[in-house]
Amino acid sequence: MGSAPATVREMRRAQRADGPAAVLGIGTANPPTCLAQDEYPDYYFRVTNSEHLTDLKGKLTRICNKSGIKQRFVHLDEQLLAANPDFTDRTLPSLDARVEIASAAVPKLAASAAAKAIAEWGRPATHITHLIFSTYSGARAPSADRRLASLLGLSPTVSRTILNLHGCYGGGRSLQLAKELAENNRGARVLVACSEITLIAFYGPEGGCPDNILGQALFGDGAGAVIVGADPVSPVERPLFEMAFALQTTIPETEDAISMQINKGGMEYHISNLVPRLLGCNVERCLVDAFGALGIHNADWNDLFWAIHPGGRAILDHIEGVLGLDDAKLAASRHVLSEFGNMSGTTVIFVLDELRRRRGRAANLEEGQAPEWGVMMAFGPGITIETMVLHAPATLEGI
Repeated sequence: MGSAPATVREMRRAQRADGPAAVLGIGTANPPTCLAQDEYPDYYFRVTNSEHLTDLKGKLTRICNKSGIKQRFVHLDEQLLAANPDFTDRTLPSLDARVEIASAAVPKLAASAAAKAIAEWGRPATHITHLIFSTYSGARAPSADRRLASLLGLSPTVSRTILNLHGCYGGGRSLQLAKELAENNRGARVLVACSEITLIAFYGPEGGCPDNILGQALFGDGAGAVIVGADPVSPVERPLFEMAFALQTTIPETEDAISMQINKGGMEYHISNLVPRLLGCNVERCLVDAFGALGIHNADWNDLFWAIHPGGRAILDHIEGVLGLDDAKLAASRHVLSEFGNMSGTTVIFVLDELRRRRGRAANLEEGQAPEWGVMMAFGPGITIETMVLHAPATLEGI
């Protein structure tokens, strides 16, 4: 060699970014079919030929009325359901048909969201170096990440990772992985894509299963995409949120509190009614650990902005109460829940998008100084809690 080789430590230092990872673009998308929450019980019991189950319909109506949800978007419309009547009975072998539909629809919906994120980012899609795709709606290989890469025209050398069945914490997990990739690979630009369609878990109210009734009142379809990178290239790239620190916490002895399983009739899931309380009992410990790692102690939670996965109204209420948050602190999460329902791991990306819009509007109206620091949290099977400390640079104001 013509010169003395660098040490491994020097080579490793040269590979790392200088600054923290940041969100450089956000995009979201939903299917066209919109269902009003107050009309959903009538719709659901009609399309599943279950109108004779009046007690269960009354139960679903009560849950919908208390859900804090105004509407949801779904891929499974009446025409598609008429072509696949077995979807209403989970004892029938309908998994193959569900997977066939989802394998095309999930990456296509993700592509719609990703195109918006890439447009805001301002650089060509071929500059994306890594792709992380999270979904519970697929069960086929090559998986949705491969199809999405083709739809977007990504480089053949893009490094792809698929996360499957992470459920509602999939978005948080994907963003933490993107942060690690961006900070440890100089120049990396990571596309995070989360896409879910609930047809994989749609069936009638047979047996009066409480989990099914709850799920029918709560979940919707959507896709979210985020471009993550460190050391933004000015003036093209503008950081929306800097990712200061992230951690994952598992609540001990809660393996059975949230679960999902794919069988011949689709996906079955279980959500314990203890989940809101379990999260409420553990969320502050996660925050203390995250901010403590940054040398910040005794933080006032009301001095932060909040992007919380709206798993349900009860979850938001418990977290708000435990942390003593002001009414407006979870407004972005409650708005997303109202307009879209719980879209599983995708939802926290919608909350980030709504939060940055609200901050931008507040800055334009000169409504005072918005918090500089904030938190993103997502929850799912495990019970797993994803926590990320965010910093909003001054460039966010006015967007």
